[in-house]
Amino acid sequence: MKCLVSRHTVRETLGTVFQRMSVEAGVIKCKAAVLWEQKQPFSIEEIEVAPPKTKEVRIKILATGICRTDDHVIKGTMVSKFPVIVGHEATGIVESIGEGVTTVQPGDKVIPLFLPQCRECNACRNPDGNLCIRSDITGRGVLADGTTRFTCKGKPVYHFMNTSTFTEYTVVDESSVAKIDDAAPPEKVCLIGCGFSTGYGAAVKTGKVKPGSTCIVFGLGGVGLSVIMGCKSAGASRIIGIDLNKDKFEKAMAVGATECISPKDSTKPISEVLSEMTGNNVGYTFEVIGRLETMIDALASCHMNYGTSVVVGAPPSAKMLTYDPMLLFTGRTWKGCVFGGLKSRDDVPKLVTEFLAKKFDLDQLITHVLPFKKINEGFELLNSGQSIRTVLTF
Repeated sequence: MKCLVSRHTVRETLGTVFQRMSVEAGVIKCKAAVLWEQKQPFSIEEIEVAPPKTKEVRIKILATGICRTDDHVIKGTMVSKFPVIVGHEATGIVESIGEGVTTVQPGDKVIPLFLPQCRECNACRNPDGNLCIRSDITGRGVLADGTTRFTCKGKPVYHFMNTSTFTEYTVVDESSVAKIDDAAPPEKVCLIGCGFSTGYGAAVKTGKVKPGSTCIVFGLGGVGLSVIMGCKSAGASRIIGIDLNKDKFEKAMAVGATECISPKDSTKPISEVLSEMTGNNVGYTFEVIGRLETMIDALASCHMNYGTSVVVGAPPSAKMLTYDPMLLFTGRTWKGCVFGGLKSRDDVPKLVTEFLAKKFDLDQLITHVLPFKKINEGFELLNSGQSIRTVLTF
């Protein structure tokens, strides 16, 4: 005789279990991918995850994406303390909550947020701001109270960008977590925690692409493809993708690019090539690589008077950029953005709802799905250029 149990009933049961665990919350031992030092592979270790303190949330991670930003820590181009648990693009379930948490409860499906939204600082209160004062982009590696919740072999292990998702369990501040629709598939919507939102938001929120416009996207990785999807959603009539690797062109066309070119195909500066191709009518350009030279190329490629160029790719640390100020004097707008300019706790749940309504397709961005224990293989795929997004499942 079959026993039929509704998903709602199962979720209620899970919620009850997690609520009981929240009351009884203690140290959890679990597996995590620890980076002990720069330029070394991840080591799968047993760690201890302390219970959440006041205004903190402990999350069981279900799926997490591999992002280029994580690789920056390995290579030493992004500041971090060691040992550290990186990872910042994930979906999970709230396991337990600390005192004073009101926005999520045990059993909720959530996305951890590397860009917090405290709703109290100047950036959060300004309708155009999103770089919350609680953001950890300088590598502090601790939660709001100045301490870590991870230990391994008796040593403290540091957090990464308020999230640390390369672990079976993590602890985040309440301002760094967003409740999402329970129907959302974790191995797909985890991309909304970073890569997709960063690119999509750059087009629709920061760039404010207008219908009928011409857009140029420099760099056709996962974030670049997400920019294309954002431009298409905003109604751009022409979207030109640019990359040295022509193998990326097919995927770019599949998500909405109208054409793709390689700078290698002409001896002329890319700005001149694009001006000739478009009749000098480029409204928006997006630099999604993080190279200083390409940032200047992108700025020069939008219309000299009414064009807008958006820096999306994270620039190399401790580098200075030199450019001709006439590029701006004539009227161009040059903007940057973090997380696509989106307000994380407000906008992430909305994007998940739009995904469930089939407004955009995240499958186009996911090329590999691997078990968590194969994390080093996932980074090999990233560095060899074979993957757009690899998702690790637990």
